[in-house]
Amino acid sequence: MSYLPIEEHGFIGDMHSAALIGVDGTIDWMCLPRFDSPSVFAAILDDRKGGYFRISPVDRGVKLRQLYHPDTNVLITRFLSEDGVGEIVDFMPVETDAAARRRHRLIRKVSAVRGAMKFRVECFPAFNYARTPHTLRLHRGRGASFHTDDLSLDLVTDLPLRRVRDGVAAEFTLEGGRAQSFSLQRPDPGERIGEPLADQEYEELHRRTVSYWRSWLSHCTYHGRWREQVYRSALALKLMTYDPTGALVAAPTTSLPESIGHGRNWDYRYTWIRDSAFTMFALLRIGFTSEAERFMGFVEARCRELENAGSLQVLYGIGGEHELKEIELDHLKGYRGSRPVRIGNDAHRQLQLDIYGELLDAVYLCNKDATPISYDFWENLRRLLDWLQKHWQEPDDGIWEVRGGEYQFTYSRMMSWVAFDRALRLGLGRGLPMDFDAWRRTRDDIFDAVMTKGWDPKQQSFVQYFGGKALDASMLLAPVVRFVSTTDPRAVGTLEAVLSNLVSDSLVYRYDPQHAARDGLHGHEGTFSLCTFWLVEALTRAGRLEEARLIFEKMFTYANHLGLFSEEIGPSGEGLGNFPQAFTHLSLITAAYNLNQALDRPGHRGELQGMQTEGV
Repeated sequence: MSYLPIEEHGFIGDMHSAALIGVDGTIDWMCLPRFDSPSVFAAILDDRKGGYFRISPVDRGVKLRQLYHPDTNVLITRFLSEDGVGEIVDFMPVETDAAARRRHRLIRKVSAVRGAMKFRVECFPAFNYARTPHTLRLHRGRGASFHTDDLSLDLVTDLPLRRVRDGVAAEFTLEGGRAQSFSLQRPDPGERIGEPLADQEYEELHRRTVSYWRSWLSHCTYHGRWREQVYRSALALKLMTYDPTGALVAAPTTSLPESIGHGRNWDYRYTWIRDSAFTMFALLRIGFTSEAERFMGFVEARCRELENAGSLQVLYGIGGEHELKEIELDHLKGYRGSRPVRIGNDAHRQLQLDIYGELLDAVYLCNKDATPISYDFWENLRRLLDWLQKHWQEPDDGIWEVRGGEYQFTYSRMMSWVAFDRALRLGLGRGLPMDFDAWRRTRDDIFDAVMTKGWDPKQQSFVQYFGGKALDASMLLAPVVRFVSTTDPRAVGTLEAVLSNLVSDSLVYRYDPQHAARDGLHGHEGTFSLCTFWLVEALTRAGRLEEARLIFEKMFTYANHLGLFSEEIGPSGEGLGNFPQAFTHLSLITAAYNLNQALDRPGHRGELQGMQTEGV
């Protein structure tokens, strides 16, 4: 095997786990039974050891295409040749029955749409990140079973399979109108391998899955420009939600590199308070209130676990786990040799003070547009604010999770201001008990500190950390969070400085590496996609709509063929980092929402729907 480019993948899932499927019909990443479970297929991280499940034409020279069944997360991979056209339909049924949910079925149906085509199927699982050997059993006329002490899988099909080392393979020819189905699933304890899918059963599973996604999407209230891109982003975010708890993974993958051949490889299969709060805001803007309510329930449960210190972790496991020990898998060589492959994430031990601002802003909006806050949740938030009052001046690791030492990051202080500002507005609006005078003093002290220590008069810009010189794209959010107005000279100056120093052909780097805080890592990184969408928002709020619209449209040329984005974009337009990334897609939604609203009201400036726009 060789490595497909990161961007040449689609993904499917059942809101418990997900699979990446390449344009060549290869599943090269899948974890079961949860997003953060050990991998079953991981060829994207090691093309020799990782394991894969491929269905592809035998003949070379076939053109490859992919699309989603309209308005769903059902993926279609097409193979086009002079002699015939074949396609694979891939999906994971969204089950409601508990026993069916446990199976986590992945359905693959191959068909010849026109003419005839010869296919080869290969299934080589590599359990537990290719660390645990498995036993293989062939079942005549029913498929094969793969077994370990921790996880077993059945590949159910009526196609005769042959053993190839520790996997199975077969070749088969389909003519126009003929099809072959495969179902990869967990068996029930003690159950014999199931019957191959009958046509009627497949059609019912397909119909129910299509119906589920379309029914969910029908709640979307966004009908403006770029509706197709907003819909795809919303569907991607929903697919990255862990249904049992409402938690959202930052991405369904681990260790896809931000820089090829270097160590900027992280495990994103967990829920960050920051990312999830931003996501809740984005989904609320376009009508998905139930997702916001479920995430609030997840956060409230974490608040009930607060120790005497009264602070939240930066990230948690999708089931609410606190310990996410980071280890390196030395036996895997990484995507295109990009070691190390990491599982777990030590960022859960970091101090990132901005998360309280993002959380309180999300709570404020949820209270206004979805479900009013409960007294018990409010009391836990008061504990968080009491803690933040004592610690907001401390150096932290910042939004970019640097590993080179703590700094007094300007963005962290600004978002601490947001935490107290939204808490005051929420408390006054609801008549809730609060330490009004103390919170107001703290809010004002933070504001003064940012304005005096986080501002560089020479550059006429906010800077990355107090007393520093580096520019940072995160400070584009100053007018978005209403820290300053869109016309304030400091907002205008920061926007101009970012445009002059951090933007390359509309793409935006996170910060200026020459003067930035030490991140403790080797290698360079690509441009950050979410920062480009932040730039679109900043330009929109500044009334520079033509610039905002052109940059926004250019950004879509960096999406993959399905409209999905990875975390970063490399110098040749390639996708870098974990894929697809929630942060990128949520920022696309908010940028589209605000820019569309501005374009519908020519000349209108300022009062756009940002992170929070309603005063008390």
